[in-house]
Amino acid sequence: MVSLDNKLVVALSSRAVFDFEEENRIFEQSDDRAYRALQRERLDKAAKPGVAFALVRKLLAFDPDQTPDAQRRVEVVVVSRNDPVSGMRVFRSAQQMGLRLERGVFTRGRRPWPYLEPLKANLFLSANEQDVREALEAGFPAARVFPSSVQASVAHPDELRIAFDGDAVLFSDESEQVFQREGLGAFQAHEREHAARPLPGGPFKPLLEALHRLQAYGHSAMRVRTALVTARSAPAHERAIRTLLDWGVEVDEAMFLGGLDKGGFLKAFEPDFFFDDQTGHCESAARVAPAGHVISGVANRKKSDKANES
Repeated sequence: MVSLDNKLVVALSSRAVFDFEEENRIFEQSDDRAYRALQRERLDKAAKPGVAFALVRKLLAFDPDQTPDAQRRVEVVVVSRNDPVSGMRVFRSAQQMGLRLERGVFTRGRRPWPYLEPLKANLFLSANEQDVREALEAGFPAARVFPSSVQASVAHPDELRIAFDGDAVLFSDESEQVFQREGLGAFQAHEREHAARPLPGGPFKPLLEALHRLQAYGHSAMRVRTALVTARSAPAHERAIRTLLDWGVEVDEAMFLGGLDKGGFLKAFEPDFFFDDQTGHCESAARVAPAGHVISGVANRKKSDKANES
């Protein structure tokens, strides 16, 4: 029986893999029928690469094409609000572009994220904010892609490079809440006092763990390189490092920037994707690399929710 157990499973919407922004504008300006008609008309025209195209190509490269399904370590699945006819264009575009995409779920406008559970997804990328919010609330690592992001660098063809923010992404937003309520001084004091106590896991802890397992496996021409890119600085850096040690996972690079703009550092690291909970950081990152907004933590709570807490 075919199984997705013990695999790194990445689910992406059609707009994450391919550039369907022109088609999406037709959908927003007209209706579902006009969109479907345009996709049907373009069935044999390969779509241009989208923001996550390089990520998908590298993920699939961990398993050569001839690898039996049962032995694959990575699975990429399209999970989309598109209709099945538009889904056919996705698969045709993938074939023409040399992407081995074999599985897909197309819901024609209905929320697609419930299918993440049977897929055992370790990551969900979508341009739909509501789908991302609901996936995160259901416990899946998820991010809203910035379709206008700069395409990933081609300088590292044999290395999958992923960068993460810390608080509210890899870690819980426990410390971020202190910062939001009481300011930097209280945050630094809180982290110094609790340096030996590991932070609770955030929404992207499962993805980092899955990447760590893939990295430890070896036996592949592809490698994994990860980076923690955080606004923390000394002395708050210690708790982040101790937390990773407690989890038994590693990152290859750590940048404790103390509030500096992350864009220049990400330009130097050249990630295939960067994940952050702050829209400002995502917008800065999107000018140099693919970026995804993790809509979690205190910074992304609705104003009504924050008012009820005060």
